[in-house]
Amino acid sequence: MENATLLPPEALTVSPAGLVHLPERTQLFVGRARELALLDEGVGIQVLCGLGGIGKSTLAARWAADRVADHTVVWWITAETPAELDAGLADLARAMQPGVVGVLPEDALRERALQWLATHDDWLLVLDNVSAPADLRPLLARVGSGRIVVTSRRASGWQDVARTVVLDVLDPEEAAELFTGVCASDDGLGPLCAELGHLPLALKQAAAYCAEAGITPRTYQGLLAEYPGEMFAATAEGGEAARTLARVWQVTLDRLTDTPRAALVLRIIAWWAPEGIPRRLLDPLGTPLEVTEAVRRLAAHSMITLRGGELSVHRLVQAVVRADPGNGTAMARELAVNLLHRGLRHPGGDGEQHLVVHVEALAGHTDPADDSEMAAELFQRIGLFIGTSTAFSRARLLCGRALRSFSRLHGPDHPRTLQAMHSLALPSDPAEGGAPQVAVELLTESLAIQLRVGEPGDPRILSTRGNLARLLRKSEPERAQALLLENVEQSHRTLGPRHPWAILARYEQLEESSGTAVIVAALERLVADAERASPEDPLLRDNIKRSLILRLLDIGYIERALALSAECIEGSRRSFGPGDPSTLLSRMVGVWVLQTGGQAERASALKAELLEDCLKILGECELTRMVREMPA
Repeated sequence: MENATLLPPEALTVSPAGLVHLPERTQLFVGRARELALLDEGVGIQVLCGLGGIGKSTLAARWAADRVADHTVVWWITAETPAELDAGLADLARAMQPGVVGVLPEDALRERALQWLATHDDWLLVLDNVSAPADLRPLLARVGSGRIVVTSRRASGWQDVARTVVLDVLDPEEAAELFTGVCASDDGLGPLCAELGHLPLALKQAAAYCAEAGITPRTYQGLLAEYPGEMFAATAEGGEAARTLARVWQVTLDRLTDTPRAALVLRIIAWWAPEGIPRRLLDPLGTPLEVTEAVRRLAAHSMITLRGGELSVHRLVQAVVRADPGNGTAMARELAVNLLHRGLRHPGGDGEQHLVVHVEALAGHTDPADDSEMAAELFQRIGLFIGTSTAFSRARLLCGRALRSFSRLHGPDHPRTLQAMHSLALPSDPAEGGAPQVAVELLTESLAIQLRVGEPGDPRILSTRGNLARLLRKSEPERAQALLLENVEQSHRTLGPRHPWAILARYEQLEESSGTAVIVAALERLVADAERASPEDPLLRDNIKRSLILRLLDIGYIERALALSAECIEGSRRSFGPGDPSTLLSRMVGVWVLQTGGQAERASALKAELLEDCLKILGECELTRMVREMPA
């Protein structure tokens, strides 16, 4: 009995009625109608989960403040650790029973709060930033049937505890409204909101900085592009440094230190596009279990999202990770290159079509001065692939990047540099107004070097000469014809008339010739020659066949053109797959044949399907534009 505590009479009085402890009500609240409705419909325990900075705590505070009248006690506890949860419960006991302050120890106060919660049901607890479901088990084992709202970055593990409400980013209009609630300037607001991924924390941080610095959203975006590390760490005067983008996700990464591959995966995918990342690209990083565990833990902590065989990551998470110079940036960048390269060449891999967006993102995030040999190869291969879909401007950017890198690595006369030179010989988008002069000059220079160091029948020389001719066909048609004729003569003399390069040379010369009836017969012979010369690579055959179809239409052979078009589409699907640019091009020719042949209704339906597929697979490019502008 000597350790017993004698309580004064007033210590036994419990006065919970109207007891409210919530964060200060923020005026910066927009949207979230769906999530508020889900909270209203719920009972018992609900968990608001999502990426750090997405607005979980703000939403919970707003909803709880509007429900004060419905509960005797509304109490907010920061519960990142079990110790913080216990301290919050002790604070609740002190508020309900002021007479015990300074009399009972912390564990006894916590017990009093639990006893009251267990015997009443008209209370609301908000447990903010809970790290793991297991941290709540001692509390949930004791409390009664009141309401509990939890916020957590943990997206999984709640199935036996509560119903989850997953928060996403704001929509563009809501993001703009949130920003202008702090900073009225709207110059460049839309692009900045998109750059910030419509993430509430990023929007508030940027708006506060703009308002204090007296700059526009456009200026802020320029600073962000030039000084990402500094801007992600910047906050307005009096702002909470721990709530900047540079810090908010580090808390989660610190929790993942026992799974080093999780951080490595995040550092690698930071260099790729944020959406549609094939999981199989990560397979070389470890055993199947090790890689799966890394991905699982990132998803569990809301750092990535999983959708079937793909994953996605918020673009600002990527930007913050890339901007941190102390997290193995150079190694992760080169691994990002290596894994994309493996994805291209590995049997059963993803292929060019699935990786285009990630290679373009990698090029946009990296400095050409840092390009390795493998990076240059990657940019050239994807550039040439994009060129097959007639996205010439995008293709030329990657091919030009490869040229600069090969020239830096090997010098101007190296075969890889020369190959990169003639890969720039892509046709022009109509908006460019003809062949880019820089490409003509580079190809002319490349051809001169190749003729000086190589043999006349070298396929690389034939390719460079043919590419140069294609660029010159409108601006200098006579020079173009002379170059094509030279290719025919050289290839026939050195390789023989049945060689694929000789067939290509004859085809390119025919394309520039007039006299349709004669050309039809010549193209028919070339189709047969191409099938015999290179049956394992039907691209040349299909190109010639599409040209033949259009020539048949010119001389009125509609039925034959229809039959050949259907054959060409089926052959492209079988050889390359339904989503390959060659197949899409064959389908476009098929639509044109139907329109010319008087089957307008069927042509219109197939055009709509083709345009939808082009947009989904290729995005906006020259082929998509050509399909869109075809007659309805």
